[in-house]
Amino acid sequence: MRNYSIEQRACRLAHYIVDSKDTVRGAARKFGVSKSTVHKDVSERLLKINPALATEVREILDENKAERHIRGGMATKRKYSYLKEKDDV
Repeated sequence: MRNYSIEQRACRLAHYIVDSKDTVRGAARKFGVSKSTVHKDVSERLLKINPALATEVREILDENKAERHIRGGMATKRKYSYLKEKDDV
């Protein structure tokens, strides 16, 4: 991602999030940038570059945010199931 302008990076991140429905953290990992960079690119910069795409990304980020507590609960459940299985062996 280093060879792209900030505007190109913002658009590429946005298209990736729209296509994959990935989270900000997942996009950051995929593109090798920080979560803060992804968030700033798709929340602020993209509004000036491509408002329609920014709206699409915002919908996905809002959906991810609404589901965040469910994912956290599932991760905790997996963790303790694994620990219980480990203790039973």
